[in-house]
Amino acid sequence: MSDLEGRIALVTGSATGLGRSMAVKLAERGADVIVNYSRSVAEAEETADLCRAAGSQAQVVKANVADPAGCAALAAAAAQRGRLDILVNNAGITRHAADHSDLNALSKADFMDTYEVNVVGPYLMLQATKPLLEAAYTTTGRASAVLNTSSIAGIKGVGSSVAYAASKGALNTMTLSLARALAPAIRVNAICPGFIGTRWFKDAMDEDAFESKVRMIEAKTPLGVASGPDDIADAALFFVSDAARHVTGEMMLVDAGMHLVL
Repeated sequence: MSDLEGRIALVTGSATGLGRSMAVKLAERGADVIVNYSRSVAEAEETADLCRAAGSQAQVVKANVADPAGCAALAAAAAQRGRLDILVNNAGITRHAADHSDLNALSKADFMDTYEVNVVGPYLMLQATKPLLEAAYTTTGRASAVLNTSSIAGIKGVGSSVAYAASKGALNTMTLSLARALAPAIRVNAICPGFIGTRWFKDAMDEDAFESKVRMIEAKTPLGVASGPDDIADAALFFVSDAARHVTGEMMLVDAGMHLVL
């Protein structure tokens, strides 16, 4: 498919994991992709190379989305192309505190750091790129697409920590607010993944614990699978494609049915 041919896409947090999968799939469907990272330039360049192999004119930009200057740098990269058709707010962090009853497990700083990236970051990115998203609408007559990577945690109150779940709940509410406020020029939606087999989970446990987690997910989810980043990315691309041209203000669970058993 080349249905996104000629479109400019920016994916925050796209050096690895779900962000990388979304960036590469956007490239495979014809978009030129701006790859963002905050730590590992080597991994970001790997993502960009995969995008280039798919025919994309990929660019790598280092930026922290919790910093207005970082968001401005990403917007400047898009401005070189004259507009921005697709913004994926994927960058996110957590503080692991799985026992939600342990109220001493998280500090004020843990909450503030999590909110800065997971909630304030997407807002700052829209603040910085709104003129470019509107320019794409003016040029093409097609609403630009913003996709926020949220989580089942923001709907069910589960997950790696109370701070993380609360931040994703806030992101969901912001998705609704901005979808209403920015229409008709900009569509704003969110995906809410459940388990994704990436280093997000692997970094919090050893290999045996991770494999045990995967087996538990496979046994528990109605579809009997543990999702990988490509599985979530396939669903994500619906929202930024013309197939979703009449969709805004939606939050879609992509969790193999996990929410049905929680």
